Amino acid sequence: MQRPNIKKANVVKLTDLVRYQKSAVISREIIRKEAGTVTVFSFDKGEGLSEHIAPFDALVYILEGKAQIFISGRRYVLKKGEMIIMPQGKPHSLAAINKFKMLLVMVKAR
Repeated sequence: MQRPNIKKANVVKLTDLVRYQKSAVISREIIRKEAGTVTVFSFDKGEGLSEHIAPFDALVYILEGKAQIFISGRRYVLKKGEMIIMPQGKPHSLAAINKFKMLLVMVKAR
């Protein structure tokens, strides 16, 4: 995961923070705090993240492309401009229907 080199109070285009790479998932962490993280990802077509459980509530916002997200076995298809919240402690996975970029905001539940 690439560490940020982003100055505070600076305008940044999120889609420019990560590039697509053939057969890969690329991520760039923007913020890391005890309360959570903010990360931008790019996924090549067919790539994804296998099912896992996170200790945070996780908001996924699709910046480009189209993805399928499974939460507790239920399938959701999201496209540019759409978001979903994956609840803490629920199994979830992601897969690229076509290449896509997303913003992931994870916030620790109390």
